[in-house]
Amino acid sequence: MSANGAFRTPPVVANLLMINILVFVAEMLLPSNVGNAMLEFGALQFWAGGGFRIWQPLTYMFLHGGFSHIFFNMFALWMFGRVLEYDLGSRRFLTYYIVCGVGAGLIQLGVNWLEFSVVAADPAAAPLTVMRYAHASTIGASGAVFGLLLAFGMLHPNNMIMLMFPPVALKAKWFVVIYGVIELLAGIKGGGGVAHFAHLGGMLFGWLLLRYWKRSGKIYY
Repeated sequence: MSANGAFRTPPVVANLLMINILVFVAEMLLPSNVGNAMLEFGALQFWAGGGFRIWQPLTYMFLHGGFSHIFFNMFALWMFGRVLEYDLGSRRFLTYYIVCGVGAGLIQLGVNWLEFSVVAADPAAAPLTVMRYAHASTIGASGAVFGLLLAFGMLHPNNMIMLMFPPVALKAKWFVVIYGVIELLAGIKGGGGVAHFAHLGGMLFGWLLLRYWKRSGKIYY
């Protein structure tokens, strides 16, 4: 990418940003019953609660739960996605983004199933606790974004990334490794309302797709 194009936003990233922001604005500004209907329609629902629909592993990644949620996801999409769209080409980049997001959703459904199975099999578990796991739902582009982070680390391993907290610079490959370990430990610990294993799922599906493209000679790194 040339210096003049360093801050240009290529078409797929630009459209993804626009769609996510427009959906978020609709969530915030439309009447609450409409916003709730959007979440019921598009959020990734665990099938034990009866709300799962076949399109939700795709639509959930365009919904967000608050300003900080969408801000950091969209900032990462813009920051890493611009470079990756130039690297992969627009069509392949969109495929990669969608595969990472859908893959993250599928991993999250698997984690929901494991958690629900453990809780439901416990005689001491309260009915409300079982119902809470049955009605688990997931929203956000984070799984797809973590896939972008993984791709950036693989395609540009020695590029420097400046962390905000603490303010230190790291090579992209170490940034990815550190983030992956943090997500794994946080997922094992549980709690916090964050789908850590979905983040790891996005990275896993991204890694598999990049390896497939490399072996088939479609990309080189």
